[in-house]
Amino acid sequence: MSYALGERSRHRLAGVHPDLVKVVERAIQITPVDFTVLEGLRTIQRQQELLKSGATTTLKSRHLTGHAVDLGAFIGGEVRWDWPLYYKIAAAVKQASNELAVPIEWGGDWKSFKDGPHYQLPWKDYP
Repeated sequence: MSYALGERSRHRLAGVHPDLVKVVERAIQITPVDFTVLEGLRTIQRQQELLKSGATTTLKSRHLTGHAVDLGAFIGGEVRWDWPLYYKIAAAVKQASNELAVPIEWGGDWKSFKDGPHYQLPWKDYP
């Protein structure tokens, strides 16, 4: 089965770096699990709210500059948080990243604060 980005996901990609948008657009074509774009470019106010709630640990998020996206597994018309779904989405994003030669970091690979929905362009390649 092949999926496509919906209008809301495309809207949420506004302001996101074009290389990251290309990766997301390719990943949706090859993923075994449908996903939606939860968040792309973020305001500092939104980042502060997330920090307060414990949903993030930094005010230096790549979301603030359009270098990160959060993708949510979308099953049966709702976002699901089951970790196995996020490994499948990550495999598609990583494959898209390799195909397009655009480096990507996945929050699910982080050691301390695992963030399954989060993908970002690396600081060293996109300062």
